[in-house]
Amino acid sequence: MSNHHNKLRKAKSKYLVTGSVIALIIAASPYIFYSYESFPQTKMWETFLFTYEANWYEEVYVSVWTMMGKFVPMLLLIIWFITCKHWWYHVILIPIGMFAFQLFSVINDDVRITDEVEIWWLFPIMLVIVPLVYLIKAKLSNQLAGKDLKSFEEELGAQKNFWQQIKDLF
Repeated sequence: MSNHHNKLRKAKSKYLVTGSVIALIIAASPYIFYSYESFPQTKMWETFLFTYEANWYEEVYVSVWTMMGKFVPMLLLIIWFITCKHWWYHVILIPIGMFAFQLFSVINDDVRITDEVEIWWLFPIMLVIVPLVYLIKAKLSNQLAGKDLKSFEEELGAQKNFWQQIKDLF
């Protein structure tokens, strides 16, 4: 009984720490966004690690402001996705992908990593990710509803090859 009590206490403690970290990140999100004010209002920013030149936005300050305008909503959406317990949570991946693409595009404006057709890559990727996440969630929900946790853990621990795992999803 004491061992069970210690496990519950550790689980509650871990839950409290995780929740506190998430709450701290959410509470700090305005400060994360306004961190752009600490960057120089010049075209070039030199540090001991790297040199950043704002080509498209002409000032580092404006470039970082634009990046933070994409990063902070994406961060909050990722937290929402991770903590959401509703059946529809996988659709949050779509705006996460949109903000990730926009953030990459903002960085690409100055750095010129790739061309401008990345948005067309988002659609096929989402066509794969959304059904896959939904199928995995459905399989896990089905397994948990039909069996106790012991048998579920035994099934997860069983050695299966890649094709057996894919077959189990369907």
